[in-house]
Amino acid sequence: MTGLVPQWLFTACAAATVFTVMFGIGLGLATGDVRRAWGAPGPVLRGLFSVLVAVPALALVIVQALALQPLEQVGVVLMAIAPGAPVALRRSLDASGHAAFAPGLQICVAVLAALSMPLSIAALNEIYGAHASVLPAQVMRQVLLAQLLPLGLGIGLRRAFPLLAARIERPIARAGTALLVATLVVGVATLGEATVRAGSGVLAGCALTTLAALCIGHLLGGPEPATRTSVAIISAARNPGLALLVATLNAAPPQVTATVLAYLVVSALVITPYAVWRHRAGALAR
Repeated sequence: MTGLVPQWLFTACAAATVFTVMFGIGLGLATGDVRRAWGAPGPVLRGLFSVLVAVPALALVIVQALALQPLEQVGVVLMAIAPGAPVALRRSLDASGHAAFAPGLQICVAVLAALSMPLSIAALNEIYGAHASVLPAQVMRQVLLAQLLPLGLGIGLRRAFPLLAARIERPIARAGTALLVATLVVGVATLGEATVRAGSGVLAGCALTTLAALCIGHLLGGPEPATRTSVAIISAARNPGLALLVATLNAAPPQVTATVLAYLVVSALVITPYAVWRHRAGALAR
């Protein structure tokens, strides 16, 4: 699968983006902010239900309704069961998501992924007659390195050197946003051919699953607009790193990997109009 730019460039951009974004969020996040998100656990529990239960269930209904080929179904559903995309938190905050609630939900989703992914894979084995597997330790290693480590470094720096953290927080946040935009552009250029070759049925499945995730997250987010935005985006933005981890460990056919990459591009494009709308709504409310 080739594109306009080498795939290694996309991989490097994605890694730099994730580290910078999570580190920057950590610089602006006090440990008390995460605890306060659990002060009223209702929104967090509804968010977890949306991310870990509702979205995978909706994906199964959608791919079967579209009568996709079995390997195409597996690729779409594999992304749907892979929660906690690292960039989801940055996109949520940029779209006027709740500044304390969103990190708390993202951390909970990332930690629970170590349990939800193996259970979801076991369920998929029953549905599709497969024999795939992933160990909780393998998932947690990926989550730790990609999300919790840079986030923890940012929080630790803020606690140890608050003046330094305050001084560099805005430049780091700007760099993270710029890298995120660049990664989206490079991703479309790199994975564009794979996306086009995925076929209209697969693209429809990816788009409808992302749209359904936005809708269910928005509905379950509760009455507060910022919380709704956070749950919707964190529900819709799935984790390609975890999906590709499972595909690689189980030597999945290329069609599954191609579907995962197509989902990554399509979901980013589908989420963007929603994020712009919520950002504008948040700006008007202030």
